[in-house]
Amino acid sequence: MGRPMTPGSPPPRGCALPPLDPGRSALTGWTRGHWEAVADHLLRSVQPYATPGHARIQLPGRASWSGAAMDGLEGYARSFLLLAFRLAGSDGQAGDELAERYAGGLAAGTDPAGPEAWPRIADRSQQMVEAASIALALHESRPWIWDQLDPAVRERAAGWLGGMVGRRAYDNNWVLFQAVVGEFLASVGADHDRAEIEAGLDRVDEWYVADGWYQDGPRQRFDHTTGQPFDAGQRFDYYAGWALHLYTLLWARLAGPRAGDRAAVYRQRLRRFLAQYVHLFGADGAPVHYGRSLAYRFACLAPVWLGALCGATPLPPGMTRRLASGTLRHFVERGAPDQRGLLTLGWYQPFLPATQPYSGPGSPYWASKGFLGLLLPPGHPVWTDAEQALPVEVADQVIAMPAPGLLVHSTSCDGLVRVVNHGSEYRYPPRSARRDDPHYAKLAYSSATAPEAGEPAWGRNVDNHIALLALDGEVSRREGIHRVAVSGDWAASWHRPALGGQHAATCRIETASIVRGAWELRVHLVTAPRGWAVRAGGYALAGACPPAARSEVRWAEVRRPGGLASVIVALHGWAGAGVQRETGTNAFGRHSATPYLLTPAHPGERAIYACLVVLSGCAADPGELAASVEARIDGEAVEVRLPGGGTVQVQIDEQGHLRRREKGP
Repeated sequence: MGRPMTPGSPPPRGCALPPLDPGRSALTGWTRGHWEAVADHLLRSVQPYATPGHARIQLPGRASWSGAAMDGLEGYARSFLLLAFRLAGSDGQAGDELAERYAGGLAAGTDPAGPEAWPRIADRSQQMVEAASIALALHESRPWIWDQLDPAVRERAAGWLGGMVGRRAYDNNWVLFQAVVGEFLASVGADHDRAEIEAGLDRVDEWYVADGWYQDGPRQRFDHTTGQPFDAGQRFDYYAGWALHLYTLLWARLAGPRAGDRAAVYRQRLRRFLAQYVHLFGADGAPVHYGRSLAYRFACLAPVWLGALCGATPLPPGMTRRLASGTLRHFVERGAPDQRGLLTLGWYQPFLPATQPYSGPGSPYWASKGFLGLLLPPGHPVWTDAEQALPVEVADQVIAMPAPGLLVHSTSCDGLVRVVNHGSEYRYPPRSARRDDPHYAKLAYSSATAPEAGEPAWGRNVDNHIALLALDGEVSRREGIHRVAVSGDWAASWHRPALGGQHAATCRIETASIVRGAWELRVHLVTAPRGWAVRAGGYALAGACPPAARSEVRWAEVRRPGGLASVIVALHGWAGAGVQRETGTNAFGRHSATPYLLTPAHPGERAIYACLVVLSGCAADPGELAASVEARIDGEAVEVRLPGGGTVQVQIDEQGHLRRREKGP
């Protein structure tokens, strides 16, 4: 099953792709040749920005907080990783000239007296991140670069990388950079600290939760500015794949037999992770737009290829390639890379609100990790087997992921994936003016939408959020997510709405979600002062042109050209509906709009609000949908008649939490 992907825009200038292969790759049309062509195009396109000695690649764009020198090193290190995969995958037959240039860059960067000398590695410095990419690139390209270096250059390179030993790393995925660099140093006979390597791996084990999911660091963290501890929340996102799984197993690849039992454990965890991870990609190849560092884009494919590389995947070879090729093709046909052949700070086009202050012009080239599959030989089944459809293409799916607190529901009619978030968050230190993040704090995300991340929309906080509006107009934030349950087709959590940088002591909102097909029933139990307004928003849709919008008392709809619709329907507690329009605040396009519901005056104390949220490419008319759904309140329970038959009941239990009960047709 599955349909061939619909063609997007042509590839960027200078990226000559081979013909589509509808036989072996009936769904994406892409082959290994397409991957090699895109890799070569990316590598060629950054060369004009290299410094004379090639130790830095100074790409255009906003500088990171580390400064221009580090941004140049980042451009070198991350593109070097791509070259290493290309060299190793072709047995050294591709990229000979570039190999010489990157080898020259290594010589220039590690010459402390030279004009392009790299900054020495310091505690918690960006150099630690880039050192790991350089170490991995040197390992994978060893016969063509490291082994060909002048002994003096090898000694200098080992000395620069050895600056990692004994340094303090951030207490998150950064500890793996030390492990990888240390293991590379051991492999070339250079000084290293075995205890430090093992300590870093042990630390990562503490963050493993279940079902293949790692959280990125401990929940309790220290603010390095104030030295004070704070609750950072449980952080689950793409870092679980492109950092924690990737570096643990690449460390094992470096360590060889010494990896022992650790490698077996890491493979088992990755296999479990991929069984859930495959559900986070839409039929058009789009990954769910969620979490931080999204400018890395197809780096999210790293764990998919890693499973095949390490024999640690539940996915058939043809499904692995279909997933990976679909995602790379998705981005290539939507502006990434751009017409210069460059990856920019954004998603499709440049979009700075989806980036972090640590992101510079070279940062997006962590996307090189997405080319890990080139290490698999051309005759491997992952390249030769016929493509197999993804789960989203075969049937509607509902997948509960209790470890990260996510509830995934997808629909085969439009190939969309939606993620309901009742557990993952990213909280900044208390000194921060606002502690939440639009890429974590929303109630839901999808493969076809992005949250409203730019100001002033992020201040208004309409999309996929339940907000209290204080009498002065301030909008509450969802700064702390406390799970109640994630199971089957439902999930629930609660938070204390944050106002003025503080949590309103008397306020509390608990939300329960039940999903079926394209829709999600949201039931909110709101405790707030009398007279405050309550507002609930659906998915924001964005594009090059303003989305069409309409609303009536019980519902609001936003629709994008092509048929994608975002709808919210009032079931209980709401007085009206509307649409919020924004400009320049969404990664999916300049113009965006969000449907919402509003009640101007909360009755005081505790009250139930219920609504239906729909994101669909084949949605019914919202008026018909509203007529097909009915809610009834009976004391402290809400009973909803579902579209298509059957009812569900959500009630308040003795502990004050929302609980699900189901009734038959």
